[in-house]
Amino acid sequence: MSERLQKVLAAAGVASRRVCEQFIADGRVSVNGEIVTELGSRVDPLVDKVAVDGVAVQLNPDLRYVMLNKPTGVVSSLSDEHGRRDLREFTRDYPERLFNVGRLDADTSGLLLLTNDGELAHVLAHPSFGVTKTYVATVRGVAMPAVMRRLEKGIELDDGPIAADRARIVGEASRDRTMVELTLHSGRNRIVRRMLDHVGHPVLELVRRQFGPLHLGTLGVGRARDLTKVELGQLLTLSRSGS
Repeated sequence: MSERLQKVLAAAGVASRRVCEQFIADGRVSVNGEIVTELGSRVDPLVDKVAVDGVAVQLNPDLRYVMLNKPTGVVSSLSDEHGRRDLREFTRDYPERLFNVGRLDADTSGLLLLTNDGELAHVLAHPSFGVTKTYVATVRGVAMPAVMRRLEKGIELDDGPIAADRARIVGEASRDRTMVELTLHSGRNRIVRRMLDHVGHPVLELVRRQFGPLHLGTLGVGRARDLTKVELGQLLTLSRSGS
């Protein structure tokens, strides 16, 4: 069912209805990629794609987006046939039926997105889309800058070549351990662990700190929170570019 554009924007929390009317008049609002300046314009919140200043706006109030700092020992599944800890532990208190976008290995902690937005989940999790992810790994041995350059230049694994978008040493090495940060857009299975193992630095601990525009920040291990409006706008804008 269609509604006036300014009413829908105000209901989505963009601004007051009067300010939203000004946004429309100023040519700052687009519907399905086209700038709309008519205040009488109507949209279907469940169908139309609306953006303000190029940033996507979610008009469907039934969709939810949650950031989880997944602990180690938890599998990225809503049901584990082997009885291990799974994501139900973190989704059961939400009224919506949330599911995870992509996966993290049980022995990897960090940022995992939970949502009931199937369209967004499909786009972001699809291997061809290649959303950027940043990991911080504690590895065995003293890693040198030359190793980081090698990872950026590219290495050959059993399932084909792979290169990090960025690889750097974080801080100073301590005894026989080094903390490194890797950014890459591959979704291949256990890719970070395999890359670091290949260059002689097996991973001892691995945390995903970033997923697309989302940053883990100070969110504690095992804690979850709803995305902010800014984060959601960035995420929707990213997903719509690949849909």
